Amino acid sequence: MNHPTSVHPVRNENEPRLTDGYELGAAFDEMLDADGNPRPHYEPLYRRLRTMSSTEFRRRKSMTDLTMQQEGVGFTVYRADEGIERVWPMDPVPRIIPAHEWSEIERGLAQRLTALNHFLHDIYHQQHILRDGVVDPRLVYGAAYFRREFMGATVPKDIYIHICGSDLIRDTDGRYVVLEDNGRTPSGVSYMLQNRQVLKRVFPQVFELYDVRLTDDYPACLLDVLKFIAPPPAAADPTVVLLSPGIYNSAYFEHSFLAQRMGIELVEGRDLLVDQSRVFMRTTRGLRRVDVIYRRIDDDFLDPLTFRPDSMLGVPGLVNAYRAGNVSLANSIGTGIADDKGIYPFVPDMIRYYLKQDPILQNVETFRPQLPSHMSHVLANLDKMVVKTVNESGGYGMLIGPASTAEQREEFARLIKAKPRDYIAQPTIQLSTHPTFVDGTLEGRHVDLRPFILYGERITIVPGALTRVALPKGSLVVNSSQGGGSKDTWVLAE
Repeated sequence: MNHPTSVHPVRNENEPRLTDGYELGAAFDEMLDADGNPRPHYEPLYRRLRTMSSTEFRRRKSMTDLTMQQEGVGFTVYRADEGIERVWPMDPVPRIIPAHEWSEIERGLAQRLTALNHFLHDIYHQQHILRDGVVDPRLVYGAAYFRREFMGATVPKDIYIHICGSDLIRDTDGRYVVLEDNGRTPSGVSYMLQNRQVLKRVFPQVFELYDVRLTDDYPACLLDVLKFIAPPPAAADPTVVLLSPGIYNSAYFEHSFLAQRMGIELVEGRDLLVDQSRVFMRTTRGLRRVDVIYRRIDDDFLDPLTFRPDSMLGVPGLVNAYRAGNVSLANSIGTGIADDKGIYPFVPDMIRYYLKQDPILQNVETFRPQLPSHMSHVLANLDKMVVKTVNESGGYGMLIGPASTAEQREEFARLIKAKPRDYIAQPTIQLSTHPTFVDGTLEGRHVDLRPFILYGERITIVPGALTRVALPKGSLVVNSSQGGGSKDTWVLAE
């Protein structure tokens, strides 16, 4: 595909500017301050957008969509027992994060991941945090993703979460806060990388205005992490594979993308077998020993001999091979308890307990209906709150109070009363907005931020993130499965 010409097109003076009519709401806007002036780090981009016509920008948006389609960048939405394949939606107006903001995000996420790994090691071994009353043991023992089978088990290098995707939002004051952590099988990094490549192709001129840090080395950094956790006999030259549920999984594009970029085999459960607690891969040349598995399959489906016996996705005997130390898994089994939204409110306490530090990044205020005082507050304010099921993801199992009906609130009230452990509630926060190209003009749409953190020999955060966009006007749900889109995210050099 030919690059667009770098000569600025001449805008017809009778045609409105792309930025004309942009409205600020109650939320913090990423590009403009409260007076409608561009923030310093956005000023060059804002000036560039001011010179562009709607027609010119629509052409670039069409090229973005076409490129995504031609390169097969898609995802699957599951509805009514069917999977609908969709092209990955990307908006060409990049999100920009200055160096000083990114530095705080990096320090806060590294601190958070360190504490979460301490927590996981603790609850599967000594359980000091439970005995000291910092976390209620019932919250852990009653969690769907707490794996009693792994009590006392040793994991390579004592690292449980090797790949984490924590979701950040900005409140109305512009402060970054953590909305949730994803420490099981976080997805989206391939879209972060693909967004950058596509924007370079269809809108190269904007890169001339900034010193944007690179994200290209994420696959190499990920491979370094996977090799680092290899069992000792294979440490010099381990065989690493990516285990996928298969082509019908919503994130299969990402699985194939990452395997290809890392130069490792993409396998399914049927491609692997276990013999004498060692894992082998079937190849055209016979069996080949496997040392490290980057698994994109949840615990329940990983090994039918240990977890769900009806699973056709996993590998029989894999858990025994893992416990024996003959194969390493990323992420480790049992990390789902750190994803549990019922555990999320205690992460700041974990940071203080294990690290003896104050949290750099704060949580969103969260109410737990298990506590009687919280239950009464939540039920009295359902029309003002966001209620989440603790083990759901992808935007499912949520009630957004201000956008809900009386019938929906009644249904959630009934569910909360029946199983209070299964729900949390948070005040409805107006996620920050960002200019997004909609129907020929720029309009503010709510966004969040998912950086990706790697934990191997050290903690690494590639300077970039997946910015997700709630494309329907007024929507606060950014998940792609619920109609969300994305933006390229620029982290600026010092």
